[in-house]
Amino acid sequence: MIDNRLQELLQQHPSLTKDLELVRQLRLPDWCIAAGYVRNYVWDCLHGYDEETPLNDVDVLYYDPEDLREETEKQWERQLRQLAPTYPWSVKNQARMHLRNQEPPYMTMADAMMRWPETATAIGVYSQPDGRIGVIAPHGSDDLLGLIVRQSPYFQDTSKFLKRVHSKKWLERWPKLKLIE
Repeated sequence: MIDNRLQELLQQHPSLTKDLELVRQLRLPDWCIAAGYVRNYVWDCLHGYDEETPLNDVDVLYYDPEDLREETEKQWERQLRQLAPTYPWSVKNQARMHLRNQEPPYMTMADAMMRWPETATAIGVYSQPDGRIGVIAPHGSDDLLGLIVRQSPYFQDTSKFLKRVHSKKWLERWPKLKLIE
């Protein structure tokens, strides 16, 4: 279950509704905006920052096992760049990510997200048919809201996890974070 605090924070996001509408226009199958877009915003809020941390990219995920071509993802990125050229869009079909990760096929988007390096990043948001914000969080939202950086139990490479945390300088940017090794 997703914590009500997360829903409240998402409702306050200054551009979330607009960004979700942009992606919804593509009519992607089983989609969300995820990763740093959600994580950075929540951590910024919980640290009391007035300015949002700049995004390296805006991760748009979808799940389509019928079309695993990388070129399809690039076409979606080009369409989003036309709609919002200031964003660094990154579109990835989670149904094909098992190939890159050399793992058995992922059965759903949540199944793919479970295997991301850290639990607090594996959170996505989408527009529900009634207009409310939906959340995909295969590990829940406790670590994100608790400012905990923890390796996903499904991600096996601890050194890669730690290198990622340190190279992104999360503990410097958000000093209240707790790294659980």
